[in-house]
Amino acid sequence: MALTTRRRALTTLGAALAGTVALPATGALASERKHGPRPLWRAHAHNDYEHPRPLLDALDHRFGSVEADIYLVGDQLLIGHDPEDLDPGRTLESLYLDPLAARVKANRGSVYRGYRRPVQLLIDIKTEGASTYLELDRHLGRYKHLFTTYAHGRVFPGPVTAVISGDRAARAPMAAQTVRRAFYDGRLSDLGTSAPASFVPLISDNWTLNFTWRGVGAFPDAERQKLHGIVRAAHSRGQRVRFWATPDVAGPAREALWSELLAADVDHLNTDDLAGLEAFLDAHRTA
Repeated sequence: MALTTRRRALTTLGAALAGTVALPATGALASERKHGPRPLWRAHAHNDYEHPRPLLDALDHRFGSVEADIYLVGDQLLIGHDPEDLDPGRTLESLYLDPLAARVKANRGSVYRGYRRPVQLLIDIKTEGASTYLELDRHLGRYKHLFTTYAHGRVFPGPVTAVISGDRAARAPMAAQTVRRAFYDGRLSDLGTSAPASFVPLISDNWTLNFTWRGVGAFPDAERQKLHGIVRAAHSRGQRVRFWATPDVAGPAREALWSELLAADVDHLNTDDLAGLEAFLDAHRTA
């Protein structure tokens, strides 16, 4: 083979090798830059504000839902579980709204880079519901591109979906709005009523008031059927399901109950143990 021909062949072989080896590596890096870690959409951070870094700890553990309790004090919405916990420096804006807005801006429109599904911000109203909600509505309105919005019969998804829980007096002013940046957290009594998913997208209730099983021993068949029936009924109307007051001490009982919730396709698993639920969901390969 002539020298020129040999050089041409080696050049062609090098290009082929580069195409089979280098390109997938480049593609993988590009995918990494485009998508962050896979979010755990079922993971709900109960009383999230009690963690050392409210919101941020939950997002570091890839949670898809966080819960913040609010008190109306003057025109401020303060975060805390009880009135004696309130601190003027811990507001809904400083702990949640501003950090979420900054993260969405940095990630070009989403809380989790590359994942357009909204993160849920469950806001639990601890003071009188109607007046607190009206003030909350004014606060949410300052973040125009952050929240999923209901407007004149249609829902426009945003990076964050605010769902209002707590004092039930918030329901009336919410239902009267033709435009709002929040949705209502229903109860099992709302299941199958005329309230649409565009108003009540979430059905939440106390596990201990509806089920006797706490994860020890066999799950009674009647209670398992009841759980599956609740989820089927909610999902048929486009609503999600969450239970609070489930066992949350690490151990076999909690894992058994979480496993039954997953098997029933419950949408949100409640916990104060961020690392524990993250590990459980990763082990079960579910969102």
